[in-house]
Amino acid sequence: MSDKDAATPRLFLIRHGETEWSRNGRFTGITDLPLLPDGEEKVRQTASVVFGPGRLIDPSKVASIVCSPRQRAQRTLQLLMDQIQDPRARTALAGKIDATEDIAEWGYGDYEGLHQHQIEYLRRSRGLDKDRPWDIWRDGCEGPGGHTPAQVTERLDRVIGQITSIHRQGLQDGNRKCDAVVVAHGHILRAFVKRWLKLELGTPMELMLEPGGVCGLSYAHGDVEARAVLVGMSFPGSA
Repeated sequence: MSDKDAATPRLFLIRHGETEWSRNGRFTGITDLPLLPDGEEKVRQTASVVFGPGRLIDPSKVASIVCSPRQRAQRTLQLLMDQIQDPRARTALAGKIDATEDIAEWGYGDYEGLHQHQIEYLRRSRGLDKDRPWDIWRDGCEGPGGHTPAQVTERLDRVIGQITSIHRQGLQDGNRKCDAVVVAHGHILRAFVKRWLKLELGTPMELMLEPGGVCGLSYAHGDVEARAVLVGMSFPGSA
């Protein structure tokens, strides 16, 4: 890997830890559930490996953190921040946090709290999906607060624009400390990966991100227009 590639800014997507509804497969959008104790512990385990001075996500190299306002995401971020022992470093990083509805979960509307099969039954009872099965990436969600793919795309593109602007400036200035972190939810983060790659949300692509899991994104050849997925990342030892 060239020095240029090594200095290329990175973006880390982190899904919140497990909740009662994520454990049993219920669609959780605006419902503000806490993490399960097991969910907190798994986040702590992940954080101890990847987040902290000298680790894969080094707080000293992070220029921006974007986090959903839902408590399950906020608590996950808090558990990550607990890895920073230096109060001044922790305060400095806290000042870089942006809690925004733009990265909140997909708005499920009438499907909030339902299982996949219940959503499919509800839609069939409304005369929908006669020719093909429901696909959230293509069809979106019905009812008040239900988001279409176009609405989700609009808000994700705002977040991506903010992050790429920071990265572009960092590359121009030779700043090696402009990584970014996004802490959010399962559907919205999978949608984020598609938009990062400049794909329509309806583009077929199987993506998995476990509760408490981490995904890496960056750029090919140090070019902010050549967005890429980090399919392999080195894990430095602790400082």
